[in-house]
Amino acid sequence: MADATSAASVKYRFGEMTWPEVRDAAKAGRVAIVPVATIEDHGHHLPIDTDVVLCTTVCERGAALIPSECVLVPPVIHGYSPHHMDFPGTLTIDPHTFIKYVLDVTKSLAHHGFDRILIVNGHGSNTPFCEIIARLTVIETKGEAVAMAVNHWALNTVRALVTEIRDSPPGGISHACELETSMYLAIKPELVDMSQAVSEIDPWPTESIPAFNDLVAGPAPGSSGVAWMPYWSTFSKTGVRGDATKATAEKGAAILDAAAEGMVQLVREMRRLEIKPRVDHHN
Repeated sequence: MADATSAASVKYRFGEMTWPEVRDAAKAGRVAIVPVATIEDHGHHLPIDTDVVLCTTVCERGAALIPSECVLVPPVIHGYSPHHMDFPGTLTIDPHTFIKYVLDVTKSLAHHGFDRILIVNGHGSNTPFCEIIARLTVIETKGEAVAMAVNHWALNTVRALVTEIRDSPPGGISHACELETSMYLAIKPELVDMSQAVSEIDPWPTESIPAFNDLVAGPAPGSSGVAWMPYWSTFSKTGVRGDATKATAEKGAAILDAAAEGMVQLVREMRRLEIKPRVDHHN
């Protein structure tokens, strides 16, 4: 469990700090947490800010448990989502622009002395780009900073809990699904219309291509490790992929607690990580 350090006594929200406080936080070896998400459709029952709300809440709750060990950078709320543009409300950023933008954020943090940076992603199609950004951060800082990228639903504490408490079948946790709807119910229940929640689980018709894409269970057993993304409207009528009808606020609260603890674990492991010097073997 995380310690009981009071968030009131230690500033951890990056934007609320003065520049001397930022300088001291970097010198203290605190991990910089960068939430990244997007604005897009989430069915008829969830707001279009779902990815942003879930990701920032996970980061906020995790950081609040260990305020002296991390800083929480303001979120990047726009991401890569062109395949959702058939649904009104989606805002998408060119992939090269997205990579360059977030990389500029991580490089700025490294310039100020933060040598451990955690990119926490809340949107599935940002995943490969966040991984690239983490790699480029290391390269473009000449190895002086280490950056890592993680999807909040992929934290080990979250995967373990959801495996136990889920009621949806394989494929039931993907987008605007049991997991995301439950989490939003626990955060802002007044914005969720469960009367509009549906189940849309569309199987793929081949043996090699995964029969489902489940955030927790992964691809169908026996399928190949294929990555692809058609336009969302070709397989979803409402924008949902999964089973939103199985969501409850109680599940969401438990998932948020598990995610916060997973964040604590990851931040502390990053702080213990030794950044070893490069060795040039040309000479």
